[in-house]
Amino acid sequence: MSTPADQPDLLYSIDDEPPLPQSLALGLQHYLTMFGSTLAVPLLMAPKLGITNPVEVGWLIGTMFLVSGIATLLQTSFGNRLPIVQGGTFSFLAPAIAICGMASLSDAGWEVRMQHVQGAVILGALFEIVVGASGLVGRMLKFVGPLTIAPTIALIGLSLFKFGAPVAGTHWPIGGLTIALMILFSQVLRNANKAFALYPILLAILGAWGVAALCSATGVFEPGHPSYTSLENFWAAPWVRVPMPFQWGLPQFGAAAFVGMLAGVLASMVESIGDYYACARLSGAPVPTAKTINRGITFEGIGCLIAGIMGTGNGTTSYSENIGAIGLTRVGSRRVVQAGAMFMIVLGMVSKFGALFTSIPQPIVGGMYCVMFGMIASVGLSNLQFVNLNLGRNLFILGFSLFMGLSMPEYFLNTPMDSGPEWLNSIVNTLGGTGMAVGAFCALLLDNVIPGTDEERGLVAFSQGIEES
Repeated sequence: MSTPADQPDLLYSIDDEPPLPQSLALGLQHYLTMFGSTLAVPLLMAPKLGITNPVEVGWLIGTMFLVSGIATLLQTSFGNRLPIVQGGTFSFLAPAIAICGMASLSDAGWEVRMQHVQGAVILGALFEIVVGASGLVGRMLKFVGPLTIAPTIALIGLSLFKFGAPVAGTHWPIGGLTIALMILFSQVLRNANKAFALYPILLAILGAWGVAALCSATGVFEPGHPSYTSLENFWAAPWVRVPMPFQWGLPQFGAAAFVGMLAGVLASMVESIGDYYACARLSGAPVPTAKTINRGITFEGIGCLIAGIMGTGNGTTSYSENIGAIGLTRVGSRRVVQAGAMFMIVLGMVSKFGALFTSIPQPIVGGMYCVMFGMIASVGLSNLQFVNLNLGRNLFILGFSLFMGLSMPEYFLNTPMDSGPEWLNSIVNTLGGTGMAVGAFCALLLDNVIPGTDEERGLVAFSQGIEES
């Protein structure tokens, strides 16, 4: 393996081991960088699962952080061995929400919904492990080009539009403040101070949360107000709670839930492969080989398997945020990321830590989603840079896939299939209700059936872009 010629000027490269105090400080920085995105996943999943007890929401948050830490240690030690953080993935949100909304679970308790999501995540994880360990990743990618990736990832963000402005709008002064602060820190002031570039989500949450807490303490917001903030949940939670396997009950396995989750697994895999190349270049590691990528995907599957067993309501994937942090800090040491993983594990077992963040008002959460899900949609569309959009073929595939990914879930919501066997109805309704699955299927099928050269499909430019990323 050869090291890239454009290797960046690093303070610490991948195999360097900074002194322990420095490793811990830099590791904490990596932890803080992934904090906002990882926190967002359980905060969004909790109401969809039906979790109304804030203490239990805190348990879900703690479980997510614990699993993220374990998955990061496994990936950096035995997987692709790149300094890349593993955390909750938005790719699994749409399938998980669709599972929670299945007709058979309409009257079920949240533990039962969680068990069905767990079963789907576990089966999806086993699929990912097989695909990685068998070396099928490279073969599958030959059929997946930018015209498939763009609508699939874009629909992750676009299909969740109902959780943005409608939630932030329950109290626009605080919801709007959150949006304004995220734009200010991530875009306007990102070059003014490194902290703004590294922690825009965290700083925006803390800023809006602080204003809401001040208004609550001074009586401007009273109990029952959408932005009212109280530390009651924090004081009620125990100091230590160690999440255990199958803590919500034994997983329930269903064909419909599994097939729906596959769309999330495939989207997560494609995203991660691009992250591997970017992380290797920025950390001074050799260009990833097929063996490195296969190991990485295998251990991402193992991370998802652990997430399913522990019951996070989600899986794990590689985090682009931390790759950006490597570029900003010029610290690509594997040891630093492993130190950050230890923070995730320890704080995942501090129950009061998770309980503290359950007091974040919903308008702040909605404002955060407006910006984050919009960014996810644009990340998906950025893959179109490799595609010739002057061709009618490509425009048709893109437009049709995006439209159907938004339109079909509305159809199945209002007109679910109920004319066939129950198992078939369940599969069709779950798939049809998952926008990213519909968009991915349409784009994958059309891009491989409608005649077009590799250049027209963007495959040549896309493969070159990955290698140079």
